[in-house]
Amino acid sequence: MRGLVRLAAWVAALMLVLAGGNAVAADTIKIGAFFDLSGPAAFIGTPTKLVADMVVDKINGEGGVNGRKIELVIGDTGGDPAKAINIAKKFIYKDKVSAIIGPTRTGTGMAVKKIIHGGKIPAFMTVGGDPVIMGGDKLGPFDWVFKSPQRSSVAVQRLYMYLKDKGLTQIALLTASDGFGKDGARWLTKMAPEYGITVVAQEGFGPKDTDMTTQLTNIKNASPQAIVVWTIGPAGSIVSKNKAQLGIDLPLFQCHGLPDPKYIELAGTASEGDRMPATKLMVADQLPDSDAQKPVIQEFIRLYTQKYQYDKQFPINTHSGYAWDAIMIVAEAMKKAGTDADALRSAIEQTKGYVGVSGVYNLTPEDHNGLGVDSMVIVQVKDGQFSMAK
Repeated sequence: MRGLVRLAAWVAALMLVLAGGNAVAADTIKIGAFFDLSGPAAFIGTPTKLVADMVVDKINGEGGVNGRKIELVIGDTGGDPAKAINIAKKFIYKDKVSAIIGPTRTGTGMAVKKIIHGGKIPAFMTVGGDPVIMGGDKLGPFDWVFKSPQRSSVAVQRLYMYLKDKGLTQIALLTASDGFGKDGARWLTKMAPEYGITVVAQEGFGPKDTDMTTQLTNIKNASPQAIVVWTIGPAGSIVSKNKAQLGIDLPLFQCHGLPDPKYIELAGTASEGDRMPATKLMVADQLPDSDAQKPVIQEFIRLYTQKYQYDKQFPINTHSGYAWDAIMIVAEAMKKAGTDADALRSAIEQTKGYVGVSGVYNLTPEDHNGLGVDSMVIVQVKDGQFSMAK
């Protein structure tokens, strides 16, 4: 009899322990976060992960999400679509995350788009290309996918507005052959007529290419008024250097993925005068006090540079705020709707007037980005730094 009593007591104690463990687990909200922490885009993915840590630390320090703390489950895609697919499956089916942040590049984003849709878990991507939030038979549904960086189409609009204002109507395109470059090329050619712009030459290159003199020579022979480049990473700086080496005296415009001190470092003096669309983060001190984003951006910069001192290894660039905005929007939606997947997805989709680092977000069922041309400025390299372009 005593043995049965002791057994019952032991079982009861075990149940209390298990219940306690489940209570702890219930107090934590898991969010999967995968970025290029290795590979050619690690210079973007690694600081993005640090910002994700930073914003989660801020949210948890302020009471979490309705008293529950966020726990990031980290994954490294290495820029490999197959690896990204495996991580996404792990997030959804093993880790049981409530949402996903990332990945870093358009190619890996497209690779996991179908997986996310099948798993019915909201994903807020930090990729540049538009296809992840475009539908149709070719690109597939985007119900469960959102993205925080501006659409490529919005960046093209902002750039073309500037070119038209400056009377630059004859342009040459030089675009990368990867998913991001192709996305940019599509919008650049499609939208040119809307702004009275003619594409007089179009050249391509591999994102890992180290010399674009042949393409630039072809472009020079077409006599454009300006050159527009669409790529991320070192390739953009190589184009700038090659242009200078060839003595081509034409204005050079890069895409919204290149406003980064690294661009100036790699291109050196050749980058002087280069212009590109960017988030306001790059020229925070030059924003008027009336700009609603200014205090948000200043707080972000304070945390990034002073509290966490990430800038010592990764100076702030136009990508820096993407994970901040993605996680903040997801957390705000969780505060309203909880973590039920359908309710959370719907709440994210109804985000209105969220003032972020990268812009003021107004999402709709048709637009899972929610940023317009007013979220971007044109910056120029002047005296080795980024300034608001005149």
